[in-house]
This record gives sequence, C-alpha cells and structure tokens, in this order.
Amino acid sequence: MKLINDTNSAAAIGPYSHAVTAGNLLFTSGQIPVNPETSSLVEDEITAQTEQVIKNLESILKSQDLSLNNVIKTTVFLKDMKEFADFNSVYEEKFGTHKPARSTIEVSSLPLDSRVEIEAVAEISPL
Repeated sequence: MKLINDTNSAAAIGPYSHAVTAGNLLFTSGQIPVNPETSSLVEDEITAQTEQVIKNLESILKSQDLSLNNVIKTTVFLKDMKEFADFNSVYEEKFGTHKPARSTIEVSSLPLDSRVEIEAVAEISPL
C-alpha cells in the first residue's frame, strides 16, 4: 500500500491521506470543494462546488499520472438531492463519454458545510 498526499491539493482536514493505492487500484478520500490556493470553500452553489471537487480529484489522479478516464467508480454525497440535476450536468460534462459506476447518496451534513463530496476508485494499470 502506498499513501498519497498531493501537494497541489488543499491540505487534508483530518488524519487521512488524499489517496492510497492497493494493488492496481487507487482509492481517493472524499474531496470537498476547497480551493487549494485559498484553503477555503468555493462559492455556495452546487455547480461551482462540483467543478472544484472534480478539479481536486483530477489533481490527485494527475499526481499519479492518471486521469478521470482511469476512474472506475465514484461515490457522491449530496447535501440536497434536489440539486442532483445541476450536479449531474457538471459531472457529465467533466467525465464526457467515460461513465464509471456511481452511487449518489443524500446526507444531512458534509465537512465545512459543503454541498457535495466525491470519492473515487481508479485503475492504475490494466489487470
């Protein structure tokens, strides 16, 4: 197992790594919409927050020479399922024709009161 702490991402706000590898898989910790340059949440709007979360995921993936095309599964946590359509429009734009498996769950609260959090599993190399 290899622990990954991407220096281009916002610092972890707890005792965890940005990601870990196990075998040929990379597991990211949940990413929230923190701008790594300011260490603050981006504006309180679901599309802007989704954009930042995916940028944060991309940064971690890039640190391991991976991209969103390597993602095989995401788990999405939304503060309000009524925002799903707006969230999904950004998610679909960013992932394009690549469609990893996904679960979406509504939760009562997220770290720093963000509206969205996403974790991902990516394939490092083919089996």
